[in-house]
Amino acid sequence: MKAYVVGGAVRDQLMGAPANDRDWVVVGATPDEMVAAGYTPVGRDFPVFLHPETHEEYALARTERKSAAGYHGFVFHAAPDVTLEQDLARRDLTINAMALDPDDGTLVDPFGGAADVRAGVLRHLSDAFAEDPVRLLRVARFAARWPRFVVAAGTQALLQRLVQAGEVDALVAERSWQEVSRGLAEPKPSRMFEVLRDCGALARLAPEFHAWCAANASRCDALMRALDGGSGAAASLRFAALCHALESASIRAWCERWRVDADSRDLALLVAREWPLLHRPQELSPEDALALLDRCDAWRRPERIGTALSTFQMLGSTVDDPARVQRRCEHIARALRAAQRVSVATLPDALRRAAGDGPALGRALRLSRLQAVAETFAQL
Repeated sequence: MKAYVVGGAVRDQLMGAPANDRDWVVVGATPDEMVAAGYTPVGRDFPVFLHPETHEEYALARTERKSAAGYHGFVFHAAPDVTLEQDLARRDLTINAMALDPDDGTLVDPFGGAADVRAGVLRHLSDAFAEDPVRLLRVARFAARWPRFVVAAGTQALLQRLVQAGEVDALVAERSWQEVSRGLAEPKPSRMFEVLRDCGALARLAPEFHAWCAANASRCDALMRALDGGSGAAASLRFAALCHALESASIRAWCERWRVDADSRDLALLVAREWPLLHRPQELSPEDALALLDRCDAWRRPERIGTALSTFQMLGSTVDDPARVQRRCEHIARALRAAQRVSVATLPDALRRAAGDGPALGRALRLSRLQAVAETFAQL
């Protein structure tokens, strides 16, 4: 029985990047032997075990073959006679098909992964790559993580074949959002969309956004630059930026197709609804600002308007007058702080008694908030 560090940890070490998680492959062992050695079985589809002390994942060396369409359409074979090279051969890219012997530091690299790391190439291992649609999303995500890496010509052809064969249509919705949301959080998300567009996957996975980009090429280019410039921005914020010019029905359809989480969906809908107010030529009035805060439920969820303002600031670089958008964002932030200082408890006693309970009190509260916002605007 012999264990090797495999996959991303080896790749990241060669890149000089920290390896946050280590995956292990065990050669020459049976499930019973792993349990006898103190490992805890956790794998449902194939034998995976947790180390008794480190709790890192140890998987038995295995092979796989395609049995049906989609991500789950594989049959796995794990046995003591499966070699390390056979296990590595089932992986997606050469840079992910390396192993490290922890005893002496020997690099096991049967497919030239180290050379592709140095050259900055995303290259598939075999034609079996095209059998798993998730691999397409992973390549796109890796392109966003490492902008200097290019997709090898042969791999690009395989991505196109995967789309043409309809494999991308078999993607599990949750996996789409899982991979794309991770790509949106990478340093250069525009590269992810470039890869998806060039192989034809974007038109299948996000037809609403693809159609908008096709009809608004220059604005789409500006949007991609804005995404790349939003260093460290959350995936939900960048997704909302992608949706800013779409109709609400299109956003809902997109989110349903990808099973986008509710918070990200709601932020996208909010940004698309309010964006016209942020960049219109007309001045922003105190009434406009307060109405926006009401629509965004800023009194109960002030953190959401803060995220929306960050999204608007990112989108500011896509319009002719970015400074106007920046000013509007500052005005709305000031309006929120001023209005938050107003509550039922701060209303004058006479006004509170005259208003009583119910709608009249709500109207009095809103008028006081509007006055506070107007006073703030007058000072700008």
